[in-house]
Amino acid sequence: MTAKNKIGVGIIGASPLNPGWAVNAHIPAIKALSEDYELRAVSTSRRESAEVAEKEFGVPAFDNHQDLVNHPDVDLVVVTVKVPYHHELISAALDAGKMVFSEWPLGNGLAEAEDLAKRAEKAGVHTAVGLQARFHPAIRYIRDLIADGYIGDVQGSTLVGSGLGWGNATDRTNAYMYDATNGVTVLSVPVLHALDALVYMIGDLKSVSAKLVANQSEVLLKEDNKMIPFTSPKHASIMGTVTSGAAISVYYRGGSSRGENMRWEINGSEGDLILTAPTGHLQLANVKLEGGRGKDKTVSEMTIPSSYFELGQHVPAGVASNTGRLYAQFAKDIREGTHFAPDFAHAVARHRLLDTLETSSRTGTEQKINDLISR
Repeated sequence: MTAKNKIGVGIIGASPLNPGWAVNAHIPAIKALSEDYELRAVSTSRRESAEVAEKEFGVPAFDNHQDLVNHPDVDLVVVTVKVPYHHELISAALDAGKMVFSEWPLGNGLAEAEDLAKRAEKAGVHTAVGLQARFHPAIRYIRDLIADGYIGDVQGSTLVGSGLGWGNATDRTNAYMYDATNGVTVLSVPVLHALDALVYMIGDLKSVSAKLVANQSEVLLKEDNKMIPFTSPKHASIMGTVTSGAAISVYYRGGSSRGENMRWEINGSEGDLILTAPTGHLQLANVKLEGGRGKDKTVSEMTIPSSYFELGQHVPAGVASNTGRLYAQFAKDIREGTHFAPDFAHAVARHRLLDTLETSSRTGTEQKINDLISR
């Protein structure tokens, strides 16, 4: 793209004084994808941080979101703040006719997500949501291996992971995750990222049973050395089937394990695939892929072909990599009229799955998924 045709990006929540996901993932991805994108504005919640951001990033910086949304050079508004603020900020961007990239979860609950998707449809703009695990080269490779029959018919999938957050202690920055009303839980974040990848690889869910366990009532706030309420579930267990009949089992715990923090087996009639990683957050994990089939007695490490790294190939390795691949696909969708990047409609489907899992846990009943979850 020429400079004139580049997508002008404005990021809400990019403070260098408290570097978060915007600074560590979005900005490196945007800079690496300079043929398609250009950072043109940022906003923070305070004048002090806005002034530092303006010097740090070399673009106009505001201490309120409305100035960023109204900036004439901003085509795409990226929302990277805490989930309870998503609805207000995304609504403002849509009302201004801007494209929006929202971090996941899209809204604080299904009703907010559905409203934002309706607003986006009415505005007629392109949208994206940060469900980037499906762009991990290992996940895309596994999807193709399964489609090509590497393990035969998929019979089962077992995933055990750690959320890292939701442990026995927290800092002020992450303390909000321990309050279930804020919409950021073990289930809504690491589990839903993983389930999005699972559906992408092996097919739509047909039925699910879930059990969410909130068995810790307090957590240590480290800066103040005091206990604060812990109302978010610390454990999430899910069992179910996909439309092919394959069984799935997913278990996530808060905190971390002294052993493996992610182990994912996909077992088939002719072979097995295994993913392991130091974190249960698949969307940002460095993974090891192993496989075996036929007469193999054990699995062995598999090399992911270089072609799976071509999308967003200039994005630096690390936490920015899969976010960068999502950005690359989003720009390609805009250019070519395709729809491979998860959009707000896709996010609503995932929110409905989240709502279904919470209903199953609350009622103690298996839930049939009549409307297939969008792949």
